This record gives sequence, structure tokens and C-alpha cells, in this order.
Amino acid sequence: MKDLFGKAILDFQTNNSPEDLITETTISEEDEMSVAYLFRSYDEMPQMEQKALQLAKGKILDVGCGAGSHSLSLQNERNLDVTSIDISSNAIQACTLRGLKKAKVQDVLTLENEKYDTILLLMNGAGMCGKLKNIPNFLLKLKSLLNPGGQILLDSSDIIYMFDDDDEDGGKWIPSQNEYYGEIIFNISYKGEKEKPFDWMFIDYNTLQNAALDNGFQCELILEGEHYDYLAKLSI
Repeated sequence: MKDLFGKAILDFQTNNSPEDLITETTISEEDEMSVAYLFRSYDEMPQMEQKALQLAKGKILDVGCGAGSHSLSLQNERNLDVTSIDISSNAIQACTLRGLKKAKVQDVLTLENEKYDTILLLMNGAGMCGKLKNIPNFLLKLKSLLNPGGQILLDSSDIIYMFDDDDEDGGKWIPSQNEYYGEIIFNISYKGEKEKPFDWMFIDYNTLQNAALDNGFQCELILEGEHYDYLAKLSI
């Protein structure tokens, strides 16, 4: 991977002529994303993210922290103990420059010998599974990182609305090549460079709830957004 997403974050942080990221998926057209959005303050965050930060407590792990905005809010405004991890070295460099005390390049799947009270997976963090078949191992790994009474806070979307209606019975026409309709392939371009395409996933709440129950979690729907999005809490 060229780490273009992280490069855009670091360019923005260091005023190195940042440009918009160009994103495209198997179910959506090319779209421009302003990197500035990743640097939003608590007041600029959507209600769902604000609610997740309000519920965060104890020792916190922010997985896929990106530019670190969620972690910064918890560290600076609530004086909480936050560890921020991302597989992007450029993003972590930007987080450190922004003043995060515990930011490190780390894949959550290889994190060992640590325990947390809250694990954050915001901005569809569970999507890093890539495929629905990877969810059980992913959830079990997260479970191993939780203290007794710990919680996972994650948001995602049910992307069923992206598919065309079937005229005859009001159902949805969903392409059959995917095992699960929430699985997509993501493409990112930045400053004329293309990232290697990668798997990503949006998981609907019912599917998440079933996976959570199968792997020893309680699953609670905390908030539903206006556009098929939701915030959920998983606890043991």
C-alpha cells in the first residue's frame, strides 16, 4: 500500500499543498473527499460520533484513528487515557504533531497484552474486516482486548438503499457475486497516484447483532441516523 490516505492527512497537517482525496467503490461513482473533514472538532462532528465520545470511559483504544480527531477530543476535553492506533504511519505522524500522547502504528489484529475499557471503531471502523466471513475472528480479537465490563462502540450503515428496487415485489436487486451486499471494493487516488484497491465492508445492524451474539457479546442499538446509519454498543 502507498498509504495515500495517510499522506493526505499528513499533507493537511503540515500545510504541504493538500488536495482532495478521490474515492470510488464498486457501488458508487468517483467522489471528492475533503481531507479537512477528518480534522473536525467535537462541535463539528455528527451526532453519532459525539454520542460515542460521550459514552467512552476508562482506558480507551481508538482503532483506525486516522487524523486523531476523536482521540484528541477525549484526551484534551475529557482528560481520558486514550491510545490511538492506525496502520498508516503518515496518519500517526500527523496525530503526534497534533499533540496526541499515545499514537502508534499498529494493526489491532496483532495487538497483544493490552486491556481496555472502551474500544472505538468510528467512521465505519468495523469495515476494516473487509469481508463478513472475517467478523467472528475480528470480534474475538477485540473481546480479548477488553477489560471485564468493557465496551466496543462502533458505527456503520446498512447500504441496502444503494441497490435498485425490484419493480415486481418491492424487494431489492442485489448483485450475486458478493457473499454479502455490504462488501465493497474501495479505490483511493491522491495527487495523481492510485492506491491498490482494498476490501471494505458496511454491516447492517441485524447482521452485526447476530455476529455479536454468536461471539459472546450483548449488542445494543444506541442511535439510528436518518440515512440507514447507526451507533451500536457491544459488551460482554
